Amino acid sequence: MIGRILSRFVLCFSVFLAAAPGAVSALEQFQRSSLTVETAAGQRFRFNIEVALSPAQQAQGLMFREKMEADAGMLFVYDQVQPAAFWMKNTLIPLDMLFVAADGRIVNIHERAVPHSTDSIRSAAPVKAILEINGGMSARLGIRAGDRVVHPLIAGAK
Repeated sequence: MIGRILSRFVLCFSVFLAAAPGAVSALEQFQRSSLTVETAAGQRFRFNIEVALSPAQQAQGLMFREKMEADAGMLFVYDQVQPAAFWMKNTLIPLDMLFVAADGRIVNIHERAVPHSTDSIRSAAPVKAILEINGGMSARLGIRAGDRVVHPLIAGAK
């Protein structure tokens, strides 16, 4: 009896919270794709990515993810080339951020961004996109500034 009452209370309270103004909205869904990073040494690394295009998707990014596959990532693509700044608030895993010019060239890399940090992480120049991958992956694979990201949403794509 008490169990049923408690269950009904929890259900009613959950419905109330979901309907309350300012309640947390549903998490964004992302289109999936793949991209390749080509290094100056001629190596090619393929990543299975999610694409963040809308402002809501870009605001959410990889927040609240507890893990990410080794070959996974997220590509943030802007409508136009612009300076970019990210933070790690509500992001649970360390990330490498690859800032990408309109021609696909990696402008700069911020390695191992610290989870939950509100420090601003900035592009060294205006960019078309940012690729986030697991923290430390750039160093492990030998990916550096000047290497190239190939994806159809980046103008320099083949």
